[in-house]
Amino acid sequence: MEPTQRRFVMRLKKVRAQRRLSQEELADKAGVSRQYLSRLEIGRHDPSLSTLVKLAKALRVKPGELLE
Repeated sequence: MEPTQRRFVMRLKKVRAQRRLSQEELADKAGVSRQYLSRLEIGRHDPSLSTLVKLAKALRVKPGELLE
């Protein structure tokens, strides 16, 4: 896993945990499948820009915050 992807994975999991959302809840809020979210969280896929924006909106953060 590349460093940028690793940071995204760690940040996504951290923010989801801070919001006390399950994968299922976040997936529903972001309009993606739970399976896809799971694959994002283990680094098997990189999100498209539109998916990154959906996740950020569902988590109430700026998209760039998921990449820090």
